[in-house]
Amino acid sequence: MSEFNSGVSLCVLKTLGPTKELYFSVSIEICILKYMAMNTTTKLKFSQLRLIIVAWMILGFLISVYDHLVLMGGHYSGITPQSTFLTTVAINVGAGLMGALLGGTFLVFYVNVKYQDKPYGYTILAVSISFIVVIALITIIVGIILTPGLTLPNLVQTIRTMAPRTLKNILVWSFIVAVTQLLLQVNSKFGQGAFWNIIRGKYNTPKEENRMFMFLDLNSSTSIAEQLGDENYHSLLKDFFADITHPILANKGEIYQYVGDEVVIAWTYKNGIENQQCLGCFFDMKLHIDKIKDKYLQRYGLVPTFKAGIHCGRIIAGEVGIIKRDITYSGDVLNTTSRILNKCVEFREEVIASSDLLENIHHGENYITRPLGSIKLRGKEKELMLNALARA
Repeated sequence: MSEFNSGVSLCVLKTLGPTKELYFSVSIEICILKYMAMNTTTKLKFSQLRLIIVAWMILGFLISVYDHLVLMGGHYSGITPQSTFLTTVAINVGAGLMGALLGGTFLVFYVNVKYQDKPYGYTILAVSISFIVVIALITIIVGIILTPGLTLPNLVQTIRTMAPRTLKNILVWSFIVAVTQLLLQVNSKFGQGAFWNIIRGKYNTPKEENRMFMFLDLNSSTSIAEQLGDENYHSLLKDFFADITHPILANKGEIYQYVGDEVVIAWTYKNGIENQQCLGCFFDMKLHIDKIKDKYLQRYGLVPTFKAGIHCGRIIAGEVGIIKRDITYSGDVLNTTSRILNKCVEFREEVIASSDLLENIHHGENYITRPLGSIKLRGKEKELMLNALARA
């Protein structure tokens, strides 16, 4: 929150001049957007970290149960008074907790941020190095706790005694860390929540839902591709999709899919209506791209502009595919939203929303709407009114 306050103070200091009211308004919006994006993204990361902490502590308990059953087996002499079941549980669960706080934090807040656009091998190397450091720290900490008198010779002797168990833990926890990192990557691939929905089979049977959709498309993509060439154009798309992700998350949108130079964003009715987030998302993306336009001018000699169509309605959500399973949405609302997007070129508007969507949102004085006429829905007699949208 202090970063947000300092950002606002900086904005205020820059508002001197003849256009101070306009500059102040835009600067405040940039600061708020930055804080909202940071806040939403941070919440998602803390949610992942909490899940890792719980999972690793449970795994620590299961490892203790396994060790106990092995020691009680016929091939071993049994447990010693110094190595009771409760002691083993405390050590392994505590190790799982410390490992999650150290290693899990490193995975979520550093590796998967720093190397999010790097090959998977980069993350493996970073995780391997950090894992060795974490195991060494945990071994030393546990050794200090278990060492009587806490002298250096006693500590060294304790760590030597723990060596076989430490080697076993390195083998076991290296597998756990690798699987955790894999699951984080898979979750990122499918999108927030989608992977968990597949695991628990939420959409194994198709379900009817009401959703809001935004189809967003780059302007003049063909001419830009010819100007930049295939490789640079792909790099532009990669940067653009990455840069609009934070505004989408800040407005609680879900990235449904990328199709060429187009991105489809979805909201539940609750999230879309809240603070008119399905409307504000477009203008927040536009504001953010304008804020970092110097990066695009330096790299590509242009600043990407885009248009969008927004609509809502009933869809069917369900899993499809065997080899490459995915959750897909189907229904007239998707085709209609695509048609609304195409109308942006005809009417020369940057964003058009359907009257059905605006009727569900109390946009009040925050947005200005202008009727554009209607389109006839395919296979239906009813016509759909369209409205150009602008921020007040």
